[in-house]
Amino acid sequence: MGLSQDVNNKLLAFQKNEITEHHIYSGLAKFVTAGDNRRILQEIAADELRHYHEWKKITGQEMKPDRRKVWFYLWVGKLLGITFGVKLMERGEQQAGQAYAGLAGQIPGVEAIIRDENEHEDALLAMLDEERLRYAGSVVLGLNDALVELTGALAGLTLALQDTRLIALSGSITGIAASLSMAASEYLSTRSEETARDPLRASIYTGVAYIFTVLVLILPYLLLENYFVCLALSLIAAVVIIAAFNYYISVAKDQPFLRRFWEMAGISLGVAALSFVMGYLIRITLGIEV
Repeated sequence: MGLSQDVNNKLLAFQKNEITEHHIYSGLAKFVTAGDNRRILQEIAADELRHYHEWKKITGQEMKPDRRKVWFYLWVGKLLGITFGVKLMERGEQQAGQAYAGLAGQIPGVEAIIRDENEHEDALLAMLDEERLRYAGSVVLGLNDALVELTGALAGLTLALQDTRLIALSGSITGIAASLSMAASEYLSTRSEETARDPLRASIYTGVAYIFTVLVLILPYLLLENYFVCLALSLIAAVVIIAAFNYYISVAKDQPFLRRFWEMAGISLGVAALSFVMGYLIRITLGIEV
């Protein structure tokens, strides 16, 4: 076809990407039990393979898939859920569509491939119904309450008690009691709603999310002696949990990341700062020395 070296290199990159995504979608389809979800993933995998052969007709070369990329997305799908893995792939689909658009009019058949890429995006947006996302609200409830309540409690206890063991003991009792209370409240709340969610599962998701957060925030007080360092590490851990969870939700449910992150982090750290001051004032007012 008399392609320039630059265009040929781009086509080879597209070709490699298509065969890589074919293997990814094929692998992800094996993890899906729901019929429609598996069928759509298999259809997209077949489209990617067809695109690969269309590019191969032009370049006349074979390309091998990026095995590291295949391995990465398959493990992401297995560990974090098919929805999260597929939505990450969808972002790649959008980038591929934009890249292909730059070759429209230069290479025969590019317009058809662009149309396929756009159809993939629409299919991916509507296809998946995964349990862990149906109960995302329960996880948010557990995480948010644990972060707000426990960061505040730890900050207040740090100034009031000034002993890492006592702080860890008090924080653990507070956290475990609160997690059971939140799980029970979520059970009753879900049971009273007209929803497809199971009340018991909703309460378990809430309780587990709460307990996990409690363990992470309490851990520095069990390992270190300096209570100010422990508090700082707990607050850093809280921010990391907030960032990780909100990134997951932003990808899996197509929601804005920064707004949710700053809102959740601002509330948690704001309550911690206020509790820190209150702990100091109470200690001074009551004249208690531990």
